This record gives sequence, structure tokens and C-alpha cells, in this order.
Amino acid sequence: MKIKKQTRREFLQASAAASVALTFSNNAKAQNKNLSEPNAELREMTIGELQAKMKSGELSAEKIVEKYIERIRQIDPQIRSIVELNPDVERIAVELDRERKAGRLRGALHGIPVLLKDNIDTIDKMKTTAGSLALMDAPTPKQDAFLVSQLRKSGAVILGKTNLSEWANFRSTKSSSGWSGRGGQTKNPYIIDRNPCGSSAGTGASVAANLAAIGIGTETDGSIVCPSSVCGIVGLKPTLGLVSRSGVIPIAHSQDTAGPMTRTVEDAAILLSVLVGFDRNDSITSQANKAAKDYTRFLQKDGLRRMRIGVARDYWGKNAEVDKLMNDALDAMKNQGATLVDVKFPTLSKFGDAEFEVLLYEFKADLEKYLVQRNAPYKTLADLIKFNEENAEREMPYFKQEIFESAAKKGNLQTRAYRLALQKSKALTQAQGIDHAMTQNKLDAIVAPSNAPVWTIDLINGDCGGNYISSSSLAAVAGYPNITAPAGFLKELPIGISFFGRAFSEPTLIKIAYAFEQATKARRMPKFLSTFV
Repeated sequence: MKIKKQTRREFLQASAAASVALTFSNNAKAQNKNLSEPNAELREMTIGELQAKMKSGELSAEKIVEKYIERIRQIDPQIRSIVELNPDVERIAVELDRERKAGRLRGALHGIPVLLKDNIDTIDKMKTTAGSLALMDAPTPKQDAFLVSQLRKSGAVILGKTNLSEWANFRSTKSSSGWSGRGGQTKNPYIIDRNPCGSSAGTGASVAANLAAIGIGTETDGSIVCPSSVCGIVGLKPTLGLVSRSGVIPIAHSQDTAGPMTRTVEDAAILLSVLVGFDRNDSITSQANKAAKDYTRFLQKDGLRRMRIGVARDYWGKNAEVDKLMNDALDAMKNQGATLVDVKFPTLSKFGDAEFEVLLYEFKADLEKYLVQRNAPYKTLADLIKFNEENAEREMPYFKQEIFESAAKKGNLQTRAYRLALQKSKALTQAQGIDHAMTQNKLDAIVAPSNAPVWTIDLINGDCGGNYISSSSLAAVAGYPNITAPAGFLKELPIGISFFGRAFSEPTLIKIAYAFEQATKARRMPKFLSTFV
């Protein structure tokens, strides 16, 4: 959520002081001057390319895992994106290699390493903590999150857990995105002193730096879109109801969803196809029957042809350089056969207070339900507040817990104020927002800039983006899909472009995003990797 083995734990403790060293970028160049980049052949490798190498015998799942682990050990100390590696990962890879040799392939992800955000339950030797020290000694979840079971069924190798903004960035109004008590401060791999944005910061940074083939993030409002865009990758926030929420530490059930974070639209489509499914423990996924079974069918290079796309002009005029880059992107879309129509959203500034009220109520209810089911040592929001106070030196060295304290005062979900706020926020973003604009203008999708150049890490003042641009909220509050793809760079920082639309319009959005990606080829690797020579 945006408001606004040396063991990994031993490593984090050893490097804790680095979280405030905002001049790290220059130091890193000096330190790495004589190092070679580990396993450089994995750079930008896609699911398809890895599968082809495993099929030919050039690589095995075991060897791919070994290579990624070596990259993590040498590269991740600079960006601090991963909090834990799966101690069983090599054993799992060996078993998957045996199955491949016997002619048994589980699915599209057989042997493919994936990183999970550290708020997604796994029934293994890894911890699931939401970045909080309060859950470091919590019992192992009783079962995998449904999305993890989907990954395992498809043959994915769960490589490790990524750092996140603690409690998905819903603890303090002055937090630094990408900081947690467990993992410290994650950094943006493009410019090390810049913020990675959003609560899925670790997944965004690690995928951008080629530390795994693919990753999973979660979003309430902006936490897939923002880290994906500022880290120069593709992020897909699905329609609420496509991907199960069970086994994911929550903020708010009316907006939460997990989704793919990858380097290409094709990999996002493959991953989404795996994640979608009906979960009897999450009734909203009954709507998953509206989903395509294979989203790769919509990877069409001419996918922009005859598309009618609304240009959300409310997001222009905030940054002249972003405007120019976005106008160039619009020209590229027109050259690919799209028709562009300017649209405005009169309700854009009217739903924020209602959304936040909903999140406060649902956070208290949903998190406490999760904590009880998990049999965590702290079962209520009040318990967590007390834990943070008693462990303030480790948990609150930079910012406090104002949001926790506000949420703890809220009543149950039968409260009239909650129900009215929920009704208002949905009406202003759905019927009076996205649906209205698309019907009135006969649109297939809406386009907007995903971000502006991201702010520097600031552990004193917290996130302070100034005239930062974020277009995630409309789709997030509505529960509608949103995909961001790389659009270009400003001052060596990635800028993304977002395509969003009606509920269950993922096929159309994937068509558009894929065609845009193929026409522009805007992604490039972080230059920080060039410090390895």
C-alpha cells in the first residue's frame, strides 16, 4: 500500500548501518571496480528462454538456481531486496529436474525460480512476517497461500522472500517505502540512493536487477504499479477476484490482490495464467470463471490496432519532462493504429478520504482475523502497537505507527461510517469513474503515466515525492486491472506507462501493453550492474 548460507538475517544485521548511507552509489562503484558480474548470462532471461535451455539440456533447474543464488550473494548486498533464501531450494530444483528427465512437466513454470513478497504464506522453512519483527517467531502458516500452491502446481521454484515496506506500508504516515524492521531499507537498483517505491519494493528491485526470473507482489493501492514502474519492469495488478487473497497478510479485502512483477509483458501473462483460479477459502474468486485460462493468447504485436484508448489528462501538467516522454509514447501508440481520446475524471479528488477510512476499518478486522488464524503471538492490533513500543529502537528508529493507532480505534465492519465510505469510494471509482469514462467515450482502455522520477531515500522525513505522479488509485480503489510497462527514462530513472480499464479486461490490457512494449523496447537494465566489469 502506498500512502502517498551466511544467513540472510546475519547479513542484514551486518549491513544495517548501510541503510542510512545515501551516498552508497559512488562507494559501490569503487568497491566493485574489479569484480566481474556473477552469471551475467542470466541477464534479462525470460521464462521461455530458461525453459528452452532446460529442454535442450544446456541448463538444469538446479544450475539455474545456483546461478541466481550466486548473483544474489554478490549483487543484493547493494540493494537489499531479499530477506531470506529458501533453504530447500536446491533440493526442490533437483526433484523438478528428475521429473523433467522422466517426461513429467508440471506446467509453464517447471523449474523457474520465483521470488515472493514477505507477506505471502509458505508452508516451508521460510518465515512470513510482513517485514515486522513481531512475526519473526510466529508459527509456520498451516498451509501455503493459494497462489503459492498454484505456483508449485505449475513447477515454480520458490527461491526466497523479498523485503517490503513493513505491514505493506500501512503503519505510519511518514514511512520510507521499502523499509522494514526485518529487512532494513531496500534501494532502487537504477540509482542506489533512490527509493524503490510501494510496499512490493523488494520484488521490484530484485526482478529489475535480474536476481530471479519473476516475482510476486501485492497491491492495495500502488504497491505493484509503483515499484514496477520506478524499477523499470512490468507490473500487473489484476481485477479483484482473479487471484486468491487467502494466505496473504492483508490490509483491506476490498482492494488487496497479488499479481505478477516481471521484466516482460509475456512473462506477466504466463505468470497471471498460473495464479488465477477458484479458491474455496476465498469466495470472491468464484468470479475467476470470468478469467481467460491462458493469457498468452493475447500477446499480439498488432494489439494496438483499432484500439480506442482514453488519455487520462488529469495526470498531465505535473512534470514537463514526464509529459514529453508520455506524449512520445502516445505517438508510438498512434503509429501502431490506436485511436486516442482525451478524458477527464471529475471524481478523481473526491474518493481519497473515503478510501482511507475503508482501509482503516478493514485493516483492523482483516489483520486480526489473519493473526488469530496464524496463531501468531500477537493477536490484535493493540498487541502489535504495544510490541512496537516495547521494541522501538528496532521497530521505530525512523518513523512511528500513526496508522496503526488510527485503525485500532475503529469499530467493526457493521459500522455505518465504514459502510458509507465503502459505498462512496466504489461508486466514485467504478460507476462514476472508470465505467463512466469508458462508456461515454467508447473506450477499450485508459492510459496514464505510472510515475515521475522517484525521490531520494529519506529515513528522516519519509517518502517525499513533491510533485510525484501516481495514477494507480482509480483502478486500485475500483478493484479493476492495471498494467504498467517501461516507457523510457529521465535522468537514468525509469518511467512507466499504465493501462487500466473495466473489471476483467486483462486480455485487452495485455494486448495493448504487449504491442506497446514490442514497438518501443523501452526497458534497459540498471546501469548499476555496469559497476561489475
